[in-house]
Amino acid sequence: MNKFYNVLVSIALLSLVVTSSFAQPAKAKAVPVFADGQAQVVPAFNNPSEWIKEDLWVETEFDTDGDGRLDRMHVDVTRPLQTRTEGLKLPVIYETSPYYAGTAGMAKGLFWSVRHNFGVKPPARVHPNVKRRGQRPVISRSQIKKWVPRGYIVVHSSSPGTGLSDGAPTVGGDNESLAPKAVIEWLTGKDNGYKSRTGDEKVMAFWSSGKVGMTGTSYNGTLPVAAATTGVKGLEAIIPIAPNTSYYHYYRSYGLVRNPGGYPGEDIDVLYDFIHSGDEAKRAYNNRVVRDTEMAQGIDRATGDYNDFWAGRDYLNDMKPFRAALLMSHGFNDWNVMPEHSYRIYEAARAKGLPTQIFYHQGGHGGPPPMKLMNRWFTRYLHGVENGVEKDPRAWIVREGQKRTNPTPYADYPHPDASEVELSIAAGSSTGGDLVTGKVARQGTATLVDDYNYSGAELAKSATSRNRLLFKTPVLTSPVHISGKAKIKIRVASSRPAANLSVWLVSLPWNEGGKITDNIITRGWADIQNYKSLRKSKPLKPGKFYEMTFELQPDDQIIPVGQQIGLMIFSSDKEFTLHPDPGTELTVDLDVTKLALPVVGGKIG
Repeated sequence: MNKFYNVLVSIALLSLVVTSSFAQPAKAKAVPVFADGQAQVVPAFNNPSEWIKEDLWVETEFDTDGDGRLDRMHVDVTRPLQTRTEGLKLPVIYETSPYYAGTAGMAKGLFWSVRHNFGVKPPARVHPNVKRRGQRPVISRSQIKKWVPRGYIVVHSSSPGTGLSDGAPTVGGDNESLAPKAVIEWLTGKDNGYKSRTGDEKVMAFWSSGKVGMTGTSYNGTLPVAAATTGVKGLEAIIPIAPNTSYYHYYRSYGLVRNPGGYPGEDIDVLYDFIHSGDEAKRAYNNRVVRDTEMAQGIDRATGDYNDFWAGRDYLNDMKPFRAALLMSHGFNDWNVMPEHSYRIYEAARAKGLPTQIFYHQGGHGGPPPMKLMNRWFTRYLHGVENGVEKDPRAWIVREGQKRTNPTPYADYPHPDASEVELSIAAGSSTGGDLVTGKVARQGTATLVDDYNYSGAELAKSATSRNRLLFKTPVLTSPVHISGKAKIKIRVASSRPAANLSVWLVSLPWNEGGKITDNIITRGWADIQNYKSLRKSKPLKPGKFYEMTFELQPDDQIIPVGQQIGLMIFSSDKEFTLHPDPGTELTVDLDVTKLALPVVGGKIG
């Protein structure tokens, strides 16, 4: 009887299990969800307590710290739990940086002195030791909350010679391109990942779909461009934000020694010291090989000339292998990493026929595109969703007074309807006059006297000043839409063998209640000694006239009715150039000097 009872119980339990399985189907696996061409937040991915966080090292193909072992980069990973429990493979958003482990900050004496005459060696500067900070396994928390809930894995790595990564910082050297390349190769299946910095236990990126996108701001925006110039397979799309695409263009301008706005005396060797947070035992070797040899011999602060050292740190020279879909982002009033940096790479990628978009806003350094633009970009090229992003407008420009989330679409940048308007000078006084279209009678020359003690803003606001020349258009009777790069041709003589040459375009009258950037249209700087060649400067013969043509920074701005467009020519720019002894006289030939202004519609009213 017990046997019979047991059989009945077993049948009943089996029936209950079968019935329950039909009543409660197996829970569906979590997968990325898309709407309106964008990856959506998936509740199953949006539980930070369940995210898997780990760190490891990826071996590169170089040894830049001289220890006889291939350098390994410190990498962290943040991924949804489902990549472990359900075997889910997802694309990767990857950001790399030299800043994650700390910097030297504004250490006293870190920067070069700018108060000296041309060709004079400035006093020695301080070389601080950066103390590494940070806690494993998370190198950085950037990008994680934005992308992991939308069905991505987020990966970070510390650049060579920073944090727990091996190697030496080179500030634009080859290893800064090859380091992220090695990480991307690991993310696409290569077995160059390790559990530890020196051990042999390997780890594979089994959770990666093999599709990688990169983004980041400033230096972190430079490195996606660097990685893309290697042509590495798997890097499908990048969104660089305010990237430095050429260290020469960052620290020089047409042969002139020029620092980024707000950092007087900064140079590439200063940035090396600023980021060098890596292994203290390797720093003496790195300093000797990189900073005290390669950089000391290459930067040439004496002349500012372009050379092979700088050419090797210009990503425009490495565009041939570039294959990633490119969405650039920059501010027209970024006087740190200036707006030309994004445009020059955008222009080259567009010429290669690659998918390209550019987003410009009216602010300063940094500022990502709206989330919708970024999401559509990564959704298309990492998830492979056909959302038509390649058919969207190529350029998105935030107009004055508009929110950054509401850009105006252009078919391209510069605006396709922009054309050059040539403006000539009609002298009205010894320190200024008119800026006009059409021919003018002979005007002769005008002279200014250099004095770094006066800022550009002070000079532009002054009714008259012997330290600048200011030429203005008539009061505008219709708005003028500038879009593109203004260009100046100037014929000038100096009373000394070397002189700074600075040019601003300003909107007048000066708005005292607004930001300085509300009054500045664009700016440019040049060394007259490089009138023939960027690679070879030649001391000026006092009193002799030299002719030079150079571009100002890209812009897109609508100058309203009632304003005047002013061309201001002066010598030392207090914020950006060296500060030589005052007194140098620059004499400008007004008959040869012209301004070419890119104007939508081709007319100035």
